[in-house]
Amino acid sequence: MTDESAKDKFKGKGKEAMGKMTGDRRQEAEGKTDQAKGKAKDAVSGLRERAEGMKDSMRRDDK
Repeated sequence: MTDESAKDKFKGKGKEAMGKMTGDRRQEAEGKTDQAKGKAKDAVSGLRERAEGMKDSMRRDDK
């Protein structure tokens, strides 16, 4: 998990909670969107790490 994705998830949870407490459906939806953005950033980061690992292992196999 990157700092940026954690920040998005945390901010989203706060917005969602505030939206639920105040009945503001738009704020609640924004919170859910922020959380989804954080999860997407985690997924991209994971894919990037796996690709780097594959690239490194291929280099070792070439030697």
